[in-house]
Amino acid sequence: MIFESHAHYDDEVFDDDREALLMSLRERGIGTVINIGASLSGSEATVKLAEQYPFIYGAVGVHPSEIEELNEENFAHLRDLCAHEKVVAVGETGLDYHYPEPGAVLQKEWFERQLLLARETGLPVIIHSREAAKDTLDIMRALRAGEIGGVVHCFSYGKEMAREYLNMDFYFGIGGVITFPNAKKLKEAVEYIPMEKILLETDSPYLAPQPHRGERNTSLNLPYVVEAIAQLKGISCEEVERVTEENARKLFQL
Repeated sequence: MIFESHAHYDDEVFDDDREALLMSLRERGIGTVINIGASLSGSEATVKLAEQYPFIYGAVGVHPSEIEELNEENFAHLRDLCAHEKVVAVGETGLDYHYPEPGAVLQKEWFERQLLLARETGLPVIIHSREAAKDTLDIMRALRAGEIGGVVHCFSYGKEMAREYLNMDFYFGIGGVITFPNAKKLKEAVEYIPMEKILLETDSPYLAPQPHRGERNTSLNLPYVVEAIAQLKGISCEEVERVTEENARKLFQL
């Protein structure tokens, strides 16, 4: 079965057909889903989804684009959510410099706090890093993120940055971008990264693979990602599914 390590099924774009879609996943070969909180409300909704569906587990955190909503009171609430029996990670958290706001100083502060929360709770961390390679790496080194463990979600950097994260023993979330014709750097990185460090993800509803690029993404598109990785690695699709599921179960302690 395919293990989906990063989806946002709490997103409002699934409001019309969420239950039908989720109930169809297992019969289509998707065995387990990690739903990812990207805001306080998203983290709360993630916990509710995990309670409702046996095959869904949750990560709770606040995406760098949403960190202006954080303060000491609701950060304490985030800590409380980490204690839920089906919460298996902190995140997604990190840095995103694609837009000028929120500012880098504030992003760094709450990234560091969420890394420390992962250490405190003993949960792995899900890292978001967009156009912020050096600052992300510097903070992770400073806070010894290798001792915390986790995954760099939607890995988008090259082989050199992959080496740095491998040195921290991190995993790499690989999704639909690997199917894009112009994803040369990512394909080189995936060829370099050991299979034992790769997780499958969609980032649903975002980043749908070819040939569905631009459409709403769902976990049902993961076979396209599996096939792309299998071709790059010279192994079977079945092997990709088996190894990535083992990797995810090890990371999330399932």
